[in-house]
Amino acid sequence: MAVRGNQVPRFNTAPSPAGFNIDDGQDAVFYASKFGLIADPWQETTCEAWMRRCKDGRWCAPTWVVTVPRQNGKNGALEIVELYGMAELGLKFLHTAHEVKTARKAFVRLKYFFGDKPNEANPRFPELNAMVREVRSTNGQEAIVLHNGGQIEFVARSKGSARGFTVDVLVLDEAQELQDEQLEALLPTISAAPSGNPVTIYMGTPPDAAELEKGIGEPFVRVRKNAIEGIGAVAWVEFSARAYVEDMTDIELEAFVRMPKHHADANPAYNIRILPSTIDGELVQFSARSFARERLNMWPRANGKPTIFPPGRWSDLGIDPEDTGDWPLAAIGVDMNIERTQVSIHFSSFTETGVCLELVAQEPFNDGGTQALVDFLWTHAKRNRPVVIQGFSQAKTLVPHLLKKKMMVRVLSGGEWVEACMNFYDDVTVNKTIVHFGEPRVDASFAGFTRDIVNKETGIFKFGRVDLTVDMSPGVSATCAHFGAIKFARQVRPGGSDSSGKRSAIVAN
Repeated sequence: MAVRGNQVPRFNTAPSPAGFNIDDGQDAVFYASKFGLIADPWQETTCEAWMRRCKDGRWCAPTWVVTVPRQNGKNGALEIVELYGMAELGLKFLHTAHEVKTARKAFVRLKYFFGDKPNEANPRFPELNAMVREVRSTNGQEAIVLHNGGQIEFVARSKGSARGFTVDVLVLDEAQELQDEQLEALLPTISAAPSGNPVTIYMGTPPDAAELEKGIGEPFVRVRKNAIEGIGAVAWVEFSARAYVEDMTDIELEAFVRMPKHHADANPAYNIRILPSTIDGELVQFSARSFARERLNMWPRANGKPTIFPPGRWSDLGIDPEDTGDWPLAAIGVDMNIERTQVSIHFSSFTETGVCLELVAQEPFNDGGTQALVDFLWTHAKRNRPVVIQGFSQAKTLVPHLLKKKMMVRVLSGGEWVEACMNFYDDVTVNKTIVHFGEPRVDASFAGFTRDIVNKETGIFKFGRVDLTVDMSPGVSATCAHFGAIKFARQVRPGGSDSSGKRSAIVAN
C-alpha cells in the first residue's frame, strides 16, 4: 500500500486543563461541512486543538498556530475557523498577510461562501448570504461584515496597517515574514477585544536562516520555542520531519530528504493532494537544505542566547583516539531525544589527570530495541559501573529494566543535574580535565548549548539550548557520563588493580 500523509502532528501543544471541552472545534468542522468545506483529519485535529474552552468559557490558549509545508491545506483549517467564528460566534477578525496578493487571495476564498454582495438573487449558499450586511471588494479594503456583528477585514502588513482596528482575532498569515515592529503595531488590535476573549493565530512555514539573522520571522521562532518548551498557553500544531537539520552533514541530509517516510511525516496531504511525482520534481530543483525547509518543514537554528562554551574551548580538548592509554571504564551516560527516536550513549574513562569522554552510540531507536539496548549496557557496565540518566530524560523508561538486572543506575534529580552541569562546565573551561575524541555530533550539540540560570543571585545554572533545533542528547549523555565518573564511580586510575570494563571499540556511525 502506498505511503500516505501522516494525519497526526509532530507537535500539538494545546493546553488540556481540567474540564476543558472541544465542542467549538467539532461544531466548526460540522458547520463548514454543510457548505462543502470538508476537513481532512489533520485539519479537524487543528480546529479542536485551537478552539478548546476552559470551564469558565474562555479559550484555553490565546495563541493558535498551524505550521505545515505549502499546498497541504493550512488555509482550509483557518477558513473553517473564520467561517464558524463569524457566522456562529459573531467574532471580528483581522486577517493580515505579508503580501497584498496573499491577503486578497484569502478574501476571495472566504467570499466564495458569503457571496459578492448582500441579498444576491441566486446565492451559492442562501443561509450565509442572508447574514451579509456588507462586502467590500476594493483593493486594500477587503472586508465581509455580517448582521450578527461578525466580520473579517484583510490587510497586508505594514507599520500603519493596524490603525483603527479593534478585533477579537488577529490572524498572522505568512508568519515566517513577520518582524517584531509589525507585531508591536498589530497586537494592540486585540487588547480590547469586543468578545473579551482575544486570540492571535499564526500560520506559516519555517523562516529562512539568512532572513532570520535580520529579524525576519523571529517572532514566529520565538512562539515555537515557547510552545514546545511549555512556556505560556499556546496551541501549536506542527507537521514536520522528525529530525534536526543542523545535526546532519551534507551527505546525511541529502539521503534524509529523499526518504518517502519523511515526506509523509511532514505533509499530511502526501499521496492525497500532493503526489510523490510532484515531490520528486522538487527534489531535483531544490538544494537539500531548501527542500528540508520548504517541503519537510524543518526549522533553522535561531540566533539569540550565547552558547555555553567560548569558541574553540571545547574543540581544544579533543584528542586522537590513537593517543589513548589503558584507561578503565568509569561510567556510562544515556539520553534520548524527546520523540524517543534516537539514543545517545557516552562512555567515560579515567585518565591519568581526569576523564575521557567517548560517544559510543548515536543511533535510531524505537521501543522494540529496548532489550538490545539493555543488553548492551549490561555487557559493559555489569553491576559495578554506574549508568547515569538525567531525571527528565525519555531514557528513564530504561530504568526498570536495568534495575531488574540489579545494575547501578543513577537518575539525576534536578539538583544533581545542576551540579552535573556546573561540574562539567568547570572541568572544560577552568580545570581542563576533560578530553574527548572530537566527534562532530557531540561538537554540534555543545555548540547549541546555552546557560539557563537557576538562581540569579548565586549564578547557579544548568544546560539549556539556544533553540529547539538543537539535539541536546549527545551533550546530555556526555554530561551524565562525566558526572557518573566523578560522583559515583570507583576511582580506579590507569595502572591500578582494576583493569576490567575497558573502553569499548564501538564507534558511533
